[in-house]
Amino acid sequence: MAQQKIILTGDRPTGKLHIGHYVGSLRRRVELQNSGLFDRIFIFEADGQALTDNIENPEKVRQNVIEVALDYLACGIDPSKSTLFIQSQIPELCELTFYFMDLVSVARLQRNPTVKTEIQMRKFESNSIPVGFFTYPISQAADITAFKATTVPVGEDQEPMLEQAREIVRRFNYIYGDTLVEPNILLPENSACLRLPGTDGKAKMSKSLGNCIYLSDEADEVEKKVRSMYTDPNHLRVSDPGSLEGNTVFTYLDAFSRPEHFGRYLPDYPNLDELKAHYQRGGLGDMKVKKFLAAIMQEELEPIRERRKEFAKDIPAIYEILRKGCEVAREAAAQTLSEVRRAMKINYFEDEALISEQAKRFSGE
Repeated sequence: MAQQKIILTGDRPTGKLHIGHYVGSLRRRVELQNSGLFDRIFIFEADGQALTDNIENPEKVRQNVIEVALDYLACGIDPSKSTLFIQSQIPELCELTFYFMDLVSVARLQRNPTVKTEIQMRKFESNSIPVGFFTYPISQAADITAFKATTVPVGEDQEPMLEQAREIVRRFNYIYGDTLVEPNILLPENSACLRLPGTDGKAKMSKSLGNCIYLSDEADEVEKKVRSMYTDPNHLRVSDPGSLEGNTVFTYLDAFSRPEHFGRYLPDYPNLDELKAHYQRGGLGDMKVKKFLAAIMQEELEPIRERRKEFAKDIPAIYEILRKGCEVAREAAAQTLSEVRRAMKINYFEDEALISEQAKRFSGE
């Protein structure tokens, strides 16, 4: 029987989702969901991981579970095609994490570039890193393998985490036999979407840095954020040649603009290459480019905003979607955990051969 094609992906519910999430993974999830190419799609809220560095503020995570669910639905995630669930409601994931911890060394976790970056961002001292936060690559491997995911669509910053998950799968299968499925990463096809910078030009769009455009931002807020975006600091006059390198506005245009946008909002230019060339040789002001970007962003975000408002009119229905999704997800994770226990030979009470063998041994036969 051919191996099922399964997607597993998710987000930490520490705030509303922003356009970095959208171009990095969320937009692609919707496309994959509607492609018909996958047998199952699991999308989850990693509230357990979110608590590792929000342990003293659980209400923040609790409140944002519904915010993220609304963002998912507003972007086009369809509960009839994708299983939406909450990590903490699947206890099998904790047990799987516990077994995986024996397969990974402290030194290997310390070498994980994503972990190192996140520790620096949160300014943890070396002796104050929560163990749960430090080991979240192992937890993430449990999330992925519990659902036998073959494909994990994420941003570029998560590539080290996927490699660690693959290492865990390979080591488990080497020791205990072929049990777990090794996942593949699926990166955005557009290089500009790999890691969308913040509006301030910082390398990463981050809720904690306050440099995000949220999917739920109202039109005037989007306009304000686009107008304040970081561009080329040396482009002081319209006549000055401008640089594209590190210029957030053009990075966003790479991520969001399509050929048809020029005809609608900037007919002076046939395409993005011509716009870039004019900017580089001088004679094109930042505000004109920002106005173009703002129009594109409004076109992209307005339908998402409106759908979100509609879904928000019936919050109990959203929780019901999540509850049903958790039931489906738990059933899948329990099946994998049963196979893991069998492979590790810790399925004592269902192993009739073991019970019979021990009975004979102790009866003197």
